[in-house]
Amino acid sequence: MGNNSNIPHPEWNCELVIVLIEPQIEGNIGAVARSIRNFGLHELRILRHSGEFSDEVRKRAKHAQSVIEDCQVHQNWSDCFEDINLVIGTSGKREHGDKVLFRHFLLPAELGERLADVEGKVAIVFGPEGMGLSQEELRACDLLLTIPTWEGYPILNLSHTVSIVCYEWFQTLLPKVGKEDALPKTVHSKRILNPELKREIRRRATEIANASSRRDDQKKSTADTLSRVILRGMPTDDEAHSLLGLLDAATKAMEEDEQ
Repeated sequence: MGNNSNIPHPEWNCELVIVLIEPQIEGNIGAVARSIRNFGLHELRILRHSGEFSDEVRKRAKHAQSVIEDCQVHQNWSDCFEDINLVIGTSGKREHGDKVLFRHFLLPAELGERLADVEGKVAIVFGPEGMGLSQEELRACDLLLTIPTWEGYPILNLSHTVSIVCYEWFQTLLPKVGKEDALPKTVHSKRILNPELKREIRRRATEIANASSRRDDQKKSTADTLSRVILRGMPTDDEAHSLLGLLDAATKAMEEDEQ
């Protein structure tokens, strides 16, 4: 569990680079590396850091050690973004008055639509914990991004923020390759049950209700309740076939008890 699989990285029309500006908590670097790896990304850059990664960083990175090993460390903005085609700054700060005009944000879910035709390298930049990106750094970005959170406590943990953004970015891949190909094999994107199976579930529910010892005037409502509960779970076709077999066996067992 939790190991890397030897499969190719997913491909987008552009290459995403995650950039951390002067991270304050070593463990967050490792957690960010793990998040990047979770969503098929691999390029991490850090601005204003020693380049020495502690045991805590590597411990939190788990099986994303390759992200740490390949991490680029820069000391000034221009070097860090020299080969970047588009820079997206992030912020959770809520501003009022004139600053609102400056801080016109995208939401993470809009990334796919806005970057559909962008090629080259796109950097998403995250500021230091507790402070975020400075006004000067935000003005150096081409676009701004924010995660909608409750106004009473809007600032997210750094690694959580990166995870949300990487997750939304990964969603942009799904329509491109087809959801069934991109999703894990244990996830089903199509939960529309075959109509014939739905009719069969209702029929078997009626059979088991009729085989029960309930009063005749209760059997119809019992059958309706059973079929609704099963269908509300949106079973896949395979799951429905298993349930039908179970209902059939239960009905036969109840009928034998009555004899």
